[in-house]
Amino acid sequence: MNPRDAQARTCGEWLVELLEDCGITTVFGIPGVHTVEFYRGLEKTSLRHVTPRHEQGAGFMADGYARACGKPAACFIISGPGMTNILTAMAQAYSDSVPMLVISSVNNSHELALGQGRLHELPYQRQIAGGVAVFSHTITRPDELPEVLARAWAVFDSARPGPVHIEIPLDVIVEDTRRLDAEVRRAEYPPGPDANAIARAAELLRSARDPFVVLGGGTQSAAAAARALVERLGAPTILTINAKGVLPAGHPQSLGSRLPHPPVLEALAKADVVLAVGTELGETDTLLFDGKLNLEGKIVRVDIEQQQLTRNTMPHVAICSDAGSAMRALHEALDGHEPADSIGRVRSLRAAADEHLDDAYRGHGRLLQTIADTLPGVVVVGDSTQPVYGANFLYEPDAPRRYFNSSTGYGTLGYALSAALGAKLASADKPVICVIGDGGLQFTIGELATAVELGLPVPILLWNNRGYGEIKRYMVEREIPAIGVDIYTPDFIAIAEGYGCRALRAEDAGALRAALREAAAAEGPTLIEIVEDSFEVS
Repeated sequence: MNPRDAQARTCGEWLVELLEDCGITTVFGIPGVHTVEFYRGLEKTSLRHVTPRHEQGAGFMADGYARACGKPAACFIISGPGMTNILTAMAQAYSDSVPMLVISSVNNSHELALGQGRLHELPYQRQIAGGVAVFSHTITRPDELPEVLARAWAVFDSARPGPVHIEIPLDVIVEDTRRLDAEVRRAEYPPGPDANAIARAAELLRSARDPFVVLGGGTQSAAAAARALVERLGAPTILTINAKGVLPAGHPQSLGSRLPHPPVLEALAKADVVLAVGTELGETDTLLFDGKLNLEGKIVRVDIEQQQLTRNTMPHVAICSDAGSAMRALHEALDGHEPADSIGRVRSLRAAADEHLDDAYRGHGRLLQTIADTLPGVVVVGDSTQPVYGANFLYEPDAPRRYFNSSTGYGTLGYALSAALGAKLASADKPVICVIGDGGLQFTIGELATAVELGLPVPILLWNNRGYGEIKRYMVEREIPAIGVDIYTPDFIAIAEGYGCRALRAEDAGALRAALREAAAAEGPTLIEIVEDSFEVS
């Protein structure tokens, strides 16, 4: 079939029609000779295409997009180097349960795994991608597309979300699909809780003298249900980093994200019943990197993934369910329960935990609060950088999906710039800020061009400590020679201006507030550099 036949509809053209029907609105991709057929019918749809400067940027943009709005975006990726470039971003999304649809080309069906030196040839590409995806599938016939897309949306809508990879061989992309007219039937209803499990959990919680609640990222789409349940229990509640905002700042039952501090750990260990919802209870959830969470009481776990219920901490009651459905069922089962009076205890625990923070982290917390006070409703997108580590403990947004970063989960560098652009595309009505270090920015600095091209008014707050400051501190504390961490620092102001960004330096909180207000009103991105040893936090 000649793909230029005016009467033909290629598999690539049908693909974009199906994506539009599934609700995809945004595609991130860099066109290549192996993916151009994905673009043939793109202008006939309402899909917005964004061209990053690197495939890793495409993946991070899709990640930030999904975290900000809860819906997946798609990525169009060439075979071979395009796929290996996006793997890191897929791994970050997989680690943090972020939905993402990655569609790639692959060599012709009759050429796969022959090692003939074809362009972009990557033996066993699907298997490589499968390590960082919920599933990876090779389309061998165009009529598979609706079924495989339905599987993808079953993951996004009804299971623990994560990246899905679909690859299409070059010969299949151009096949004629005029006679194919199937729709993608989505399974939009996640699993609900077992009534017996809810009854057992409610019995434990009703009789608890000292209950605790741990809310994870799986609860961020069910903030109202979480708040109602917490208030019915009257229990002290800990939020993981990915659950920030599920309880608003200042909520009387909230301990924020102070889990790894000794007073909170001790109180949690002594609790007679712990309810953990939508959390792995792993080291990047608990921020316990040198030990395992010790829980002496009975554990009730709620998770949408069956296997996750038994990882890290074995439960006494395991509820395999969507977090919102389970929390609403528990709330109903606890009707008439007299909530515990924990407000004074929570206040004391918060104060005791904060005494374990060093001055640098306190300063980072004040820095993030300055941003929030200046830009109400801001979405903070952070990298693996010092201010983010402090903010992980202290910063408390007023709503979910307004604070996320790459310092937990897979722990990538260079995430925040691209992810902030994706978040802004998903939440055009909200201010979005990127918080990134000088080391991390150099991983993906080319995406400044994407930000300028899109005209996105995203402030890029650059924390410049002239190297890998957090790693240096870690080495010094362990008496390891600080080798490889004091790297050359370029002139970021000049570089940003060269890309067409507004760029300035803030030396104190007042200058930062003024710069943030200007950046939010600008017609494009603004780089705001803070040099660590000359910035006064107030």
